[in-house]
Amino acid sequence: MNVVVLRGVLSSAPVARELRSGDVVVNYEVTTPPARDGVGADSVPVAWFSPPAGAGAAAMEPGTEVVVVGRVKRRYFRAGGGGTQSRTEVVADKVLPARRAKAAERAVLDALAEAEEAFVAPAA
Repeated sequence: MNVVVLRGVLSSAPVARELRSGDVVVNYEVTTPPARDGVGADSVPVAWFSPPAGAGAAAMEPGTEVVVVGRVKRRYFRAGGGGTQSRTEVVADKVLPARRAKAAERAVLDALAEAEEAFVAPAA
């Protein structure tokens, strides 16, 4: 089971772009607060493919606190010079402003319930 719940602050403005397929992807950089032991914050790249219309996916401002629910994915691509590079990112199912506490809580609880089902029901 690959489930990510991430809470942090947008460190830059979201970037929306249209793919060759016609789908839209919105990219975010989310900075998480330092761990409880006070050791550094993390900057996490997030990609939200085909966000629902009206979600305001690209309209959030830098500094907005967000909750992201999704999964970790590593993708490989050709880089200049013919070499292959990789990028690890969170592929979002939902990106919500943290101020929408009830909706964010529901998204997290739904993801946790789905993860729990995967542990209870053996994979076929």
